[in-house]
Amino acid sequence: MRVVVQRVKEAAVSIQNNCCAQIKQGLLLLVGIHSNDTSKDLEWMCNKICKLRIFADENGAMNKSVVEVNGDILLVSQFTLYADVQKGNRPSFMDAAAPAIAAPLIEEFKLLLANCIQKEIPSGVFGADMQVTLTNDGPVTILIDSNQKS
Repeated sequence: MRVVVQRVKEAAVSIQNNCCAQIKQGLLLLVGIHSNDTSKDLEWMCNKICKLRIFADENGAMNKSVVEVNGDILLVSQFTLYADVQKGNRPSFMDAAAPAIAAPLIEEFKLLLANCIQKEIPSGVFGADMQVTLTNDGPVTILIDSNQKS
């Protein structure tokens, strides 16, 4: 599982010029599911993201989590995080989970995150052609891969 975590002042997802999800201060998560991912990967990732200290404390140091600042989370599924560009110029997405596997895992991940931050998790629509807008805060952008957990 790969997640691009972006600290944002605001973010939104639109489909055919209609906004389907938006947040104010918090995290935009671009989420890629690997074909071998399991619920254990989701749990590890949720725990990591909810405790990630990337928001400023009273001294301006990145010392607070999304939970501590009562931030929102916007989740966008993005299979292209598993693009393999080693051969040729056309990316291969063979490592990305098939929709029948990825879609339920994305929904499970949303529930885990919602439980962690005690808020609903707005999201894009799985498999849709989405436009994502954001105001990156910092900017702070972090890539987390569950295959790199210790």
